[in-house]
Amino acid sequence: MKSNADDTEVLCFTVAMVDAGRATGTANPGAGEIFQILRDGRARTKAELAMLTGLARSTVSGRVDALLSAGLVRPAGEAVSTGGRPPARVAFNPEAGVVLAVDLGATHATVAVADLAANILTANTHPLDIADGPERVLDSVIAEGASLLEGRGTSTSQLVGVGIGVPGPVEHSTGRPTNPPIMPGWDRFDVPHYVQRAFDVPVLVDNDVNILALGEQALSWPGVSDLIFVKVATGIGAGIISGGALQRGAQGSAGDMGHVQVPYSHDSPRPPGDERDLEAIASGTAIAADLRAQGIPASGSSDVVTLVRAGHPAAISATRQAGREVGEVLATVVNMLNPSVIVIGGSVARAGEHLLAGVREVVYRRSIPLATQHLGIVQSQAGETAGVLGAAIMVTQQVLSPAAVDARAARA
Repeated sequence: MKSNADDTEVLCFTVAMVDAGRATGTANPGAGEIFQILRDGRARTKAELAMLTGLARSTVSGRVDALLSAGLVRPAGEAVSTGGRPPARVAFNPEAGVVLAVDLGATHATVAVADLAANILTANTHPLDIADGPERVLDSVIAEGASLLEGRGTSTSQLVGVGIGVPGPVEHSTGRPTNPPIMPGWDRFDVPHYVQRAFDVPVLVDNDVNILALGEQALSWPGVSDLIFVKVATGIGAGIISGGALQRGAQGSAGDMGHVQVPYSHDSPRPPGDERDLEAIASGTAIAADLRAQGIPASGSSDVVTLVRAGHPAAISATRQAGREVGEVLATVVNMLNPSVIVIGGSVARAGEHLLAGVREVVYRRSIPLATQHLGIVQSQAGETAGVLGAAIMVTQQVLSPAAVDARAARA
């Protein structure tokens, strides 16, 4: 059962929504804005919605009827009567459509089908090589998506959008990867247009770290509004959630901390003239190269993790130092953005606490006390579903926005 605090939160949200509408000349919430109140899954009567929005009962009734016709809400039984006929309640209908969610890595793809509440209904992970190029990779993803939909008996007419995360920088407004270092042949490729040849719905593309941040927040930190997800793997990047919203920046490159030059520290074994960026120093590839220079066979992140888990002293030392280098960059980020939680994920983080220990050592020492007094630096707990969950959330944020819902209700 919802608490009074929950009701207060919804009321505050609605008042802010109406005030924003007045500021832009649209004082009366439309069907799309009423729908946002119902997205929490709680069933409400039309009278409750009228009280929350300040609209006339007749106005709310018309807009709820439009949402019912569009299938976005559904009857949810009757409320307790205070005399006379019990009032009917309505609630969000997450079965009104499905989303195809895709998480592409350097060597794998996870494809999933989710409902409109971003619940993962079915998913499959299979190996691939992102360097095979966009056509071959996307054809594989499209075929897998079609197979998952068919396996559930879901028609493509029920598909409302496709969300894709890729391991490289993306111009989010166009969905085109931009100079992705480990994705040959993908630069400026029109991913949305290519996918829309098979699925005629909105296709959104983003950097994989951004969708991981959305997924991690939803699964592990739903009450946290300021979170940074850091992926340490073949590359290094960060997804930034600030004020409850994912921050992409002007062109979509926010969080690209892997290309930040690491400040020189007397604690680091690097020489003062070392001007390499963080990715070249602390990624799984860089750690493996450091170990090879010591005569230890390691070709990439997976070998590093295996060595660390086996207790290899040099691998443990190198991984902890990589954590310190990541911490040098994150200390500045913490001072600038003041997050509540930093989540460390990616293949190298699976080596255990050694990477995190190095990060914590530097961040807590170099950041200002006010920024770190309640800061948690933790390992990712979301697992393989975080990426596709984040991709699904990315799509539902667009296709269930007030404007999109208004358009769907008008068509219905």
